[in-house]
Amino acid sequence: MAVTWLGHSSAVLEFGGLTALTDPILTHYASPIPMPRLGRWVPAPVEVAGLPEIHLVLISHNHYDHLDAPTVKALARRFPHATWCTPLANGALLRRLGATLVHEMDWWDGMELAGGARVTCTPAQHFSARGLHDRDRALWGGFHLRAGGRAAWFAGDSGYFAGFREIGARLGAPDLLLVPTGAYDPRWFMRPVHMDPEEGVQAALDVAGDTTPRMVPIHWGTFKLTDEPMDEPPRRTRDAWRAAGLPEDRLWLLQHGETRLLAGEGTGS
Repeated sequence: MAVTWLGHSSAVLEFGGLTALTDPILTHYASPIPMPRLGRWVPAPVEVAGLPEIHLVLISHNHYDHLDAPTVKALARRFPHATWCTPLANGALLRRLGATLVHEMDWWDGMELAGGARVTCTPAQHFSARGLHDRDRALWGGFHLRAGGRAAWFAGDSGYFAGFREIGARLGAPDLLLVPTGAYDPRWFMRPVHMDPEEGVQAALDVAGDTTPRMVPIHWGTFKLTDEPMDEPPRRTRDAWRAAGLPEDRLWLLQHGETRLLAGEGTGS
């Protein structure tokens, strides 16, 4: 099992003969038009042309920093046979951008993939909008992916909520959890929709259940979306991890473009 963090919520997951890509944004701006304040602080570590063969693209919701039109168009051209999974009412936009094999999913919907893999859409506490008049007209969520005896969970974008416990209880503890830990200040405004690092660690514990989580923090260090310092999320995540008494080697704080490998038997079968 391998994970490569591409920045923000974009990651490549490779396991069980499957290569999946989460919320790909490889362009400079997390906005519908170029806005300097929403430009990347760290360049994308790869272009679409440099990606491995992608079998599955997971789009958690329609916000511009998660569903990036230029990146989707480029992926659709390069990987015309890729499967795209997204929560309800996001499919039409993806098809307009060139994706063809698009599957809309409600929370808890599952779908079998080639080679015995399975993807399940999981609940999240967030919202959706591409403009001023379409708030919450499309669903948001995360994804649990199982392949070759391994399992990974991509949380998408979410505030902390009790539903995380149900994800682990229903689908089993993943080997790897991709959990957002950035874009959280000010808390009075962001708490319902974005977790802070302490909540991100608790979400990982909730989904892992009786197992020890292995967590990749995402949604930090790439775009300046909110008020906290750019270098604060990893520091607070590490402190929260230690405070929970969790093993240091189970927190994978990756650099942009870094790949980490997980060997041995999995828990996702």
